[in-house]
Amino acid sequence: MRMTTTLWTPVQVGALELPNRMVMAPMTRNRAGAGNVPTELAVEYYRQRASAGLIIGEGTQVSPQGVGYPGTPGIHTPEQIAGWRQVTDAVHAAGGRMFLQLWHCGRVSHSFFHGGELPVAPSPIAINAKTLQFRGDGGVPFEVPRPLERHEIPQVIDQFRLGAIAAQQAGFDGVEIHGAFGYLPDQFLQDGSNQRTDDYGGSIANRARFLLEIAETVIGVWGADRVGVKLSPSNTYNDMRDSNPVATFGYAIEQLNAMKLAYLHIMGASEADLRHGGNAIPLAVFRPKVTVSLIANQDYDREKAMAAVASGDADLVSFGRLFLANPDLPARFQHHAPLNLPNPATFYGGGAEGYTDYPFWQPELATASS
Repeated sequence: MRMTTTLWTPVQVGALELPNRMVMAPMTRNRAGAGNVPTELAVEYYRQRASAGLIIGEGTQVSPQGVGYPGTPGIHTPEQIAGWRQVTDAVHAAGGRMFLQLWHCGRVSHSFFHGGELPVAPSPIAINAKTLQFRGDGGVPFEVPRPLERHEIPQVIDQFRLGAIAAQQAGFDGVEIHGAFGYLPDQFLQDGSNQRTDDYGGSIANRARFLLEIAETVIGVWGADRVGVKLSPSNTYNDMRDSNPVATFGYAIEQLNAMKLAYLHIMGASEADLRHGGNAIPLAVFRPKVTVSLIANQDYDREKAMAAVASGDADLVSFGRLFLANPDLPARFQHHAPLNLPNPATFYGGGAEGYTDYPFWQPELATASS
């Protein structure tokens, strides 16, 4: 008799044996300290959530050029490496496992972060939106980015190599390449943001080249079984679009499969994507193409997540806001315990409130009250 797979069924993901299939999704919290260094608050925040099968740390820029938001951590200075080392030591001491998400914002940035220099991108196409508020001005229109010269592209890819090395030095168990949500690898991949005419533009194979070369470079540091890639085929965030996303992302997935990665992390369509004309591409379209572990994400609750892993539609499920508000989410799910509600007002920036002060479930109190 075939045993039903549940969220608590252990699973091998690349080099790691995970005790459960609940992944803490990477979430920007804008709480890095001076020099974009993780703080003691970050140490506690991640330590609290060590019961996740896998923690994927928040987007972390691989270079100063990759910065796009205030208060986001980096992984390119000794101080940043040391700050992250405190985080990974705490997570490991609590029995957890943690990857770091390697990030380059590309055009999702502003000259404010770059000493007056324009952000870079594959093509000089501005995002039709405003930046997030970061100067008390309510946000300003995105600038037309500077297109990367052909000779600069290998230099940017090397930033990911250096970030991967730094992540090793910081004690992570592996890394995830952020190829989603309209950041630089995604900007190269989709034809709404990439109108180059050289070997990094035009055909799907050419547009995917940047992402695939980053993956190859990072694998050269970590080995394929400790590298994941995140993709968002339906995403419209940051003004993203593609003329044939099923073909574009299908090709990228097939090529990434051949590298025998630890996993692919695929985002479904959000309500915001649908409101802005996104293609609600069912995960089932890509599932047959994925031969490595598949982490699914998009507003999963306990029941939907259980159904996804039981059916094989996903091997693991990642949770964002639920893990944010419930540091002990696996225990709460397992015991059908009530969930804390996340507070959107404290998502970005600030201190301990809405970061490390969400209460843990106390079963003895629940028993007493019943």
